[in-house]
Amino acid sequence: MAKDFILPDIGEGIVECEVVEWLVQEGDTVKEDQPICDVMTDKALVQIPAVHDGVITKLHCKKGDIAKVHAPLFAMDVAGEAPSEETQTASSPTSTREHLEDFILPDIGEGIVECEIVEWLVAEGDEIEEDQAVCDVMTDKALVQIPAKYTGTVQKLYYQKGEIAKVHSPLFQMTVAGQVAKEDVDVNQAVVKAQSNATSDAPAKQTQTAIVNKKAVASPAVRRKARELDVDLTCVPGSGKNGRIYKQDIEAFIKNEVPSGMDTSELNKPQTTQSNATSSGGTRTEAIKGIKAAMAKQMVASVSTIPHFTYSDEIDLTDLIALRTDLKEQYKAQGVKLTMMPFFIKALSLAMSQFPVLNSKVNDDCSEITYYDDHNIGVAVDSKVGLLVPNIKACQTKSIVEVANSLTQLTDSAREGRVAPDDLKGGTISISNIGAIGGTIATPIINKPEVAIVALGKLQHLPRFDEQGQVVSRAIMQVSWSGDHRVIDGGTIARFNNLWKEYLEQPAKMMMAMR
Repeated sequence: MAKDFILPDIGEGIVECEVVEWLVQEGDTVKEDQPICDVMTDKALVQIPAVHDGVITKLHCKKGDIAKVHAPLFAMDVAGEAPSEETQTASSPTSTREHLEDFILPDIGEGIVECEIVEWLVAEGDEIEEDQAVCDVMTDKALVQIPAKYTGTVQKLYYQKGEIAKVHSPLFQMTVAGQVAKEDVDVNQAVVKAQSNATSDAPAKQTQTAIVNKKAVASPAVRRKARELDVDLTCVPGSGKNGRIYKQDIEAFIKNEVPSGMDTSELNKPQTTQSNATSSGGTRTEAIKGIKAAMAKQMVASVSTIPHFTYSDEIDLTDLIALRTDLKEQYKAQGVKLTMMPFFIKALSLAMSQFPVLNSKVNDDCSEITYYDDHNIGVAVDSKVGLLVPNIKACQTKSIVEVANSLTQLTDSAREGRVAPDDLKGGTISISNIGAIGGTIATPIINKPEVAIVALGKLQHLPRFDEQGQVVSRAIMQVSWSGDHRVIDGGTIARFNNLWKEYLEQPAKMMMAMR
């Protein structure tokens, strides 16, 4: 059976090497430990040996090519195992050409070297199609869905649920039927595409909201049919294995029918159940990993290297709430979810235009400060996988409605843990809405390397004196800023906050400041 030889780590920090000389040719019989080729790293000339007895079937690189560490270098039929399908078909031109291929786990985010297998969406022996979701993996930033590169049959899953998979190592093996049509396929783009499928597959005007099939496993043809019929696949009960959705399931869903043979008792079953049993005196130890581990590392780095200071104030949102109430239903009819947050974000961007130091970053030794033109404003989201801070890009160029639409898309994705890597990168300032859960005052930790963060407290109706000295009820929110005291002083944060507050308390001034 043909097996790919994966180029191993050949030195600390080495990610590629040049093939200097092949010492064998395709068709040669080789012995275990026999030298196969010489490769040149940036440190030394290294000789790569065979790890099995067998016959060389393919050299994946030519002399002078650059080979990647953890990528296939050559393939061989291993002695003692069944001959490869490719070898069989060479003498049988009427048979279907098939070959085994390892799916190499691609780069799934800047700096990510490993991930946890959360759920396999296929099993060994399953037939899968190109772009079909194969598994969910958890990185230290988000939940990522891995798609298949080709159509074929799953032969082997190299990891079990809960195990840690390494980037650039084989994730699963499959039999690929026919010619491999897309040798230059960019798996990284496919991963990002898969992460955003949850939002792109659900049209804005879709009205069904009951999510009964979170995985929504379906072929590209079925997804295309769903888009044509304006159907959200997460709302469609699938009659196939592991809830796989077929075209007839979509048709039945439109007709408000349940697919035959499907166990309907599972549709409204709670995601988790709580045992009535009681216990005492025990303990439970869990590994801190994934997003929670990343957050711990990030927070320690922030508080240990950035001198924080906190500035608190209260904002009277009575007039802004009235404006939003007047506009809410009008924009809701247009599919726009107009919450208070888009106003906070846009006012923040307008104020940063006058105080660019709030939209800057400093290097580790604080010898340089970089000012950013784009206001990439991050919003902390309490997702099911941990704290995520996706950011809305270039808020200075967006209207409040555009900010609202971007915010809805990002927060919906974040709550499911499926945020595209680019949405988590490049933030320049952050907002944490702790008041949505409770609490009024906080001391937020800066999202390094940013220089400021604001926490919004809960909205309260409190007594205040009006201009005539009469006690009236006003809608008050406490806000708490944390700033990097290396580059922001108390006076700067106070003046900046006053401008931001003015825009929020007097929405007409905010509208007049927009371009």
